[in-house]
Amino acid sequence: MKTFQVLFVLLLTAAATDGQSFHIGNCPQPSVQEDFNVTKYMGTWYEIEKLPAVFEKGKCSQATYSLLPDGTVSVHNAEILSNGKINSIQGVGKVENASQPAILSVGFFKGVPDAPYWVLSTDYHSYALVYSCADYFRLFHVDFAWILARTRELSQDVIGQLHDKLTAAGVNVNRLIVSNQTGCDALEQ
Repeated sequence: MKTFQVLFVLLLTAAATDGQSFHIGNCPQPSVQEDFNVTKYMGTWYEIEKLPAVFEKGKCSQATYSLLPDGTVSVHNAEILSNGKINSIQGVGKVENASQPAILSVGFFKGVPDAPYWVLSTDYHSYALVYSCADYFRLFHVDFAWILARTRELSQDVIGQLHDKLTAAGVNVNRLIVSNQTGCDALEQ
């Protein structure tokens, strides 16, 4: 009976992560940006590519980060849904360990565990590479990755370099989806 329960939970979880990057085993531990400066990272970032994410349904995805007086980070994510409405969510990020400032946790809902937010690479003014991963039951993990830019476009050369970093971290870049950053005027107002 216990085997059936475990199988049921695994199948239920797999169904809930439809389209996600679902893998057997624990999360990888990629290297993060050295000497990360959270203040320089603040501002708006536009999603260029991503691993599939069930919670992202629209186009023109962007994230705006602002440093709060207590040292935490205000996170405002927004996108345009297919019906033209703006979908947005507000959260708070925090550095858990001052010696590793590129590893943050972000929470959007009370009572729900915060999500890891690892800045693998950034030059602060044009691109950022972000990774997140959650282990489940010590059996499998679901991961997310985002290539972000300060503008709605990023050169293919830079994207290629970021693909190489993801590949070195064990992420299958063939699963990345190019984000639609056209027709985004509603978010510019």
